[in-house]
Amino acid sequence: MTGVSQATVSMVLNNRDDGEIRIPQETRDRVLAAIQSTGYVANPIARSLISQDNRIFGVFTYESVFPSEDLDFYHPFLAGIERRAEQLGYDLVLFTSSPVVDGGRKIFHAGSRLRLADGCVVLGRRVDRAELARLVAEGFPFVSVGRRDDVAAGPVAAVGADYVSAVAELVRRTGGLGHRTVAFVGEGAGPESSADRWAGFAAGVADAGVRSVRLRAKGRDAGEVLDSLVEHGATAMFVEDPDDTAALVEECGRRGVRIPEDVSLVELGGSPPRTARATPDFTGFRIPREEMGAQAVDLLARILGGDRGPRTRLLPCRIVAGATLAAPRSTP
Repeated sequence: MTGVSQATVSMVLNNRDDGEIRIPQETRDRVLAAIQSTGYVANPIARSLISQDNRIFGVFTYESVFPSEDLDFYHPFLAGIERRAEQLGYDLVLFTSSPVVDGGRKIFHAGSRLRLADGCVVLGRRVDRAELARLVAEGFPFVSVGRRDDVAAGPVAAVGADYVSAVAELVRRTGGLGHRTVAFVGEGAGPESSADRWAGFAAGVADAGVRSVRLRAKGRDAGEVLDSLVEHGATAMFVEDPDDTAALVEECGRRGVRIPEDVSLVELGGSPPRTARATPDFTGFRIPREEMGAQAVDLLARILGGDRGPRTRLLPCRIVAGATLAAPRSTP
């Protein structure tokens, strides 16, 4: 159609010259016109064999991700990932071939197609550290959404939320209102996000000069937790899990305990409890989920481009004043 060689068409298609060869603009225009008239699209697999660049990012989650309601945990992350990938000109592949077993998936499994992508964004409340170590050891580019401690094979690139600063600030505000004994309700251990919440609580307690109590909710009903709160004379509770928040609000309602008049409640999950929507706005913080997803894609693109800058980004959480924290009236 154009009277030129296959090599010339290839150089025009890939917008490049080859060494000393310069393709006249008229020839370029003729080739581009032929491409447009035929509707030709380059084979991305064939291109990748040469360039080692598919312009495809993978997204892997250890739990099912498609939202079932408007408060779905993953939806904002996915929105941010999609937005930034579009801006950078990357396509996304959601890796779903590994079935969910006991609530979790595996990156490495029979038939894994992970390497179809140039790199991968990994999400999960609880991740498989052995799999992350293998990804690092094999040199496969990936970024975790959520701060991850380094694994034995090396550092884990991650974009996380600065829970330490957010929780510490909330404790300082609570102490400033006159609370002298505050309780942390939750595990405060295990995943990095939980450990960071506890670290922030401990730092805030030290700054505010208040007394603290640690109450584990796992395996206990809300009534037992509330009894322990009363026993220790705590006038404010910092609750790590939104489900525990909902249960405690319900138990307070049954007992006639008013929030925040009788006891203050600070919600540390970073999102409103799903089963307690009729209550006032909770005092706490909001996790920048959408921005975390977007920056994870941005960091992955920089890593693939050879950027050797910091591999961990911590984004500030937004403090929410809410209506569940007030000056203590009396010991509950």
